[in-house]
Amino acid sequence: MAESSEYLFTHPSPGRAGAETGGVPGLRVIPGWLGPGACTALLECIDSAEWSTELRRRVQHYGRRYDYGRRGVAADPAAPAAPPLPGPVRALATRLIDERVMDAEADQAIVNEYLPGQGIGPHVDCVPCFGPVVASVSLGSACDMDFTDPAGGAKIAVRLTPGSLCVMSGPARYEWRHGIAARKSDPGQAGRVQRGRRVSVTLRTVAGAVG
Repeated sequence: MAESSEYLFTHPSPGRAGAETGGVPGLRVIPGWLGPGACTALLECIDSAEWSTELRRRVQHYGRRYDYGRRGVAADPAAPAAPPLPGPVRALATRLIDERVMDAEADQAIVNEYLPGQGIGPHVDCVPCFGPVVASVSLGSACDMDFTDPAGGAKIAVRLTPGSLCVMSGPARYEWRHGIAARKSDPGQAGRVQRGRRVSVTLRTVAGAVG
């Protein structure tokens, strides 16, 4: 990748350091963390790679492959190895360290594609598999992500816009469940807002105990 292109991913845009909690402890959402040019370049990089169709939605795995059947990081030597993080994704991992979002550089990434009507059930990212911070960048269409209170079951909808960074730590990482409802639109102030194609890039550290 050219040096000028790497700059898109490693340098924040001016005036975009603010964070919103969304009312969920340990959750930070930073709108505009990636600028439009960086979003376009990252999506082009993603679409130039091979997609897996093992799920109803398309996915890509980097660094370490997540085994959905075992619900853990794949350790089977017979399983195909995941490719290393591509240049733009490594640049994101470096930036997360530089901005002190993560204490250790992410060595695992998963890319999810959501078409209108697709979603993901409420869940907590594998606790023994991954480290204390999960960071996800949204590309393409905006959507609502629902966070569910483990105590009372109340839901808080958090809007994830293109280029936003969603950071989960503490209770948001280990206790609250997060998911995306499988629907084609989300509620908005002026009525329903139609979804388009959304792609997320989620970066995590693999826990040292995982083989």
